[in-house]
Amino acid sequence: MNNSATIYALCKKYTDLTDLDIKKVMEVSKSLEIMAEFYESDVFIDVMSRDNDIAIVVCEAKPSSGKSVYNSSVVGEKALRKNEPGALRTLKTGVPSRDIRAMTQEDRFVKQKVFPITNEKKVVGVIIVEKDISDEIKEEFSIGNLSPLKQKNISHQFMTAINSNQIINNNLGDAILIFDKEGFLRIKNVKADTYYSNIGYMDDIQGIHYDNLSLDNTTFDQVVYSYDGNIVEQSEKNEVKVGKYYFVIKKIIMKERDLKLAMIISDITEIKNKEAEIISKSVAIREIHHRVKNNLQTVASLLRIQSRRCTSEEAKINLQESVSRILAIAATHEILSKQISDLISITNVINSIMLNIKRCFNNASKQIEINLVGEDFYIDSDRATAIALIINELIQNCYDHAFEDMTEGEIEILIEGDEDYKIIAVIDNGKGFNVEEENIDSLGLSIVKSYVKDKLIGNINIYSDGKGTKVILDFPLFK
Repeated sequence: MNNSATIYALCKKYTDLTDLDIKKVMEVSKSLEIMAEFYESDVFIDVMSRDNDIAIVVCEAKPSSGKSVYNSSVVGEKALRKNEPGALRTLKTGVPSRDIRAMTQEDRFVKQKVFPITNEKKVVGVIIVEKDISDEIKEEFSIGNLSPLKQKNISHQFMTAINSNQIINNNLGDAILIFDKEGFLRIKNVKADTYYSNIGYMDDIQGIHYDNLSLDNTTFDQVVYSYDGNIVEQSEKNEVKVGKYYFVIKKIIMKERDLKLAMIISDITEIKNKEAEIISKSVAIREIHHRVKNNLQTVASLLRIQSRRCTSEEAKINLQESVSRILAIAATHEILSKQISDLISITNVINSIMLNIKRCFNNASKQIEINLVGEDFYIDSDRATAIALIINELIQNCYDHAFEDMTEGEIEILIEGDEDYKIIAVIDNGKGFNVEEENIDSLGLSIVKSYVKDKLIGNINIYSDGKGTKVILDFPLFK
């Protein structure tokens, strides 16, 4: 059974997705192998089953590098909320999830990036990119102040707690402190050392009693005896401010013989600071961007009127391309007119470009699918405008040349990178061309190369053959 047939059969068996929803999932699955190679990781598509706490794996792709986490296929397997919280969260909310800890069907710890698949603004599935981190988790925690035999016993109990998900996997990136039945700290991770050092604890906190580490003025007895002995995660998150830092604290009672209480601390200082920064900005900035956007749209309207009056087909095409470029610039100003921060969501920009291109180059005889997959990031408005123009030219070039003799085609836009460096790839399955004989005088290509070099301080690489063209941009996030 091929991928499409398998996806259709599994969706019909386990979900309430419509045929159009399933078709969208099947379309995205065609680019799964490209993504597996691009990310050098296992990539999957999950869909929500009729049981809202269970997802079903309907498609998978493994990298050719041999870095797969899996020994066998997991297509048709169930993904549970307690094991893969990120996948279920994105399926429910449509919000991408980044660096979420999860446990595979083969009981290995992985870090996941999860991106939604949407059809008519409805989330119909998710793309999951996974990286093995089992060894990282074991090295992240320290146990001390006990005899070797006691350390070994507690270490075993702690790993059992992780493997049974008593400690929620997606919290492992936060500070985790584990206290014994007397209230003394026995296990801590590196984040715990960092957080407590930041707020003024000069010495090693290993072995210190909970009452001296509590950030919300609770005592060990108050916490432990407020539960009935069952493993129950505290339903209300407790937000506290310590100095210039903001934290959210959650507590879990443990049933292990020597371990009693887990405290998970999330640092939300950056979020709080950004909220304060947004509030302090002037609303007048949004009004300026709103007016610029309106003026650009007026210019675009005038060019459309001029285009309709032209008798020259070449002039009409050139005016149409100019309209597309002006709207690409207007897209960033439209986004800025609705927010105060100068940082712009790059996925919002690209989605606006995709819509503009479809409006400007609508052709009933060609069915061109454009899919955007990747992790969103924010960038200043000047370079966001440069990226908007670059993506506009690349997609426009696909419409003009890649599918010239074809009735249908696909364009994939992939975003990847880390906190310092970003990569954007535009990939089509068109007819391709000879890169050595490319038209270096093309205005569109000149715009792309100029903006990548001068505005993004980055690089551009173009690869093409009879199966399509791949354009990869890489650039630093900060100048």
